[in-house]
Amino acid sequence: MGPQEEDEILDSPTGWVARHIRSYVESDGARGHLYQGVPTLLLTTRGRKTGKLRRTALIYGGDGGRHLLVASNGGSAEHPAWYLNLVADPEVHVQVGAERFAARARTATAEEKAELWPIMAELFPMYDRYRAKTSRDIPLVILERIT
Repeated sequence: MGPQEEDEILDSPTGWVARHIRSYVESDGARGHLYQGVPTLLLTTRGRKTGKLRRTALIYGGDGGRHLLVASNGGSAEHPAWYLNLVADPEVHVQVGAERFAARARTATAEEKAELWPIMAELFPMYDRYRAKTSRDIPLVILERIT
């Protein structure tokens, strides 16, 4: 595999997510940063099985200089693939609006999650419904910029 193929970023296979990502990238974040009234970012992880770069669009919240994500997967019993990828390799790339940066991802501790969950639930109230719908402990992810 050549270096160009190795660095290719594969967008979400879900049609509406792929369209959102394309609009976000083509407009340098001018279109897509706010999606149905909530802020979104683009997260690129390295696939834990394929080693390929995978990009998806996610709702995010803020806590100081950190970005917060919820690995809800719509309340399903399984963690989303992006979350499994960042657990395997926490070095990720992020685009927030026009800004792009490297970050380290980690799952919030139970104590941190108790403090940070309300920020995310206020931003997107469906997270509380998703949490009630599944027996899975839905992870809250903290992205910390790498300086």
